[in-house]
Amino acid sequence: MERPIPKRALHGGLARREQNESGWLDFSANLNPYPPRIDWTPDPACLEHYPDDRYPALREAIARTFGRRADEVTVGNGSIEVIRAFCLAALGPGDRVCIDRPTFGEYRVAAELAGARATIEADGAAARFLCNPNNPTGALLERAAVEEALAATPETARFFVDEAFIELADPSASMIDADDDRVFVLRSMTKAFAVPGLRLGFGFGDPDLVDRCERCRAPWSVNAFAEEFALAALREYPALEDSRRRIRAERQRLAAGLAALGFEPMQASANFVCAASPMPLEELVAGLARRRIRVRDCASFGLPRTIRVAVRTRDENRRLLEGLEACLA
Repeated sequence: MERPIPKRALHGGLARREQNESGWLDFSANLNPYPPRIDWTPDPACLEHYPDDRYPALREAIARTFGRRADEVTVGNGSIEVIRAFCLAALGPGDRVCIDRPTFGEYRVAAELAGARATIEADGAAARFLCNPNNPTGALLERAAVEEALAATPETARFFVDEAFIELADPSASMIDADDDRVFVLRSMTKAFAVPGLRLGFGFGDPDLVDRCERCRAPWSVNAFAEEFALAALREYPALEDSRRRIRAERQRLAAGLAALGFEPMQASANFVCAASPMPLEELVAGLARRRIRVRDCASFGLPRTIRVAVRTRDENRRLLEGLEACLA
């Protein structure tokens, strides 16, 4: 008998047809509007050979950048592959996983693919997932609050912290140096360096778990172009401080503009803002689409009145606010 397969989670981003049309503004994908310049030119010669599936150079460079050992680093074709490898490595049929809501839908999908079941209760769970900053709300827990959540997690449970957006919020809240074998930390280059087409994610955990994750991911899942880009981008992590500063200023302006239009923005520390809409979401999203502006409808997160909008450049944010004002008129 075929086992049940969960439905795919919904994500932001322009459809292929929209990508091929000029003039679209995509506020549905949360990418760094001010990414560091990466001195990198794809070399077609690297396509002539398979990548080294152990990725020793990449894992060593990641470890060196973040103060970990290479055997504590796993890599994948985007953060979602790392999430799925973690679930296959750490969970089994019948396990329960604690997932706070609303949050990123891929945790539930990956857990169910591994045979586990999602719950909001921590007692008896084999793993707990925490997204920090949270997607879609943008809320950031300080390091002390995350440590409290870890302390409240059963000793036998894994503690998975998704920090895909933390480089654009406040890295001081990171658990990347946590001295606890239960902790697994996920990072992504997609958001910080605005390269969703390359697909490169990585995670940190105890060596035994990392070894299991490496065995669970597909062979050669990080392509040669993505690996070469990552090696160059890792040298530019200090430049993300400028990105954070500029995003912080624009986020404040964007949230204030939304509030002035009658939206109810949530307190956010990430490069996006979640806000309840004063008009029906379907009408709002359709009205913006007619103006070639895409936002994220948060109904799939369990927030049926809410949109999530990325923080983009000042001129682009102004155009969004003008589009919203026109829809509300």
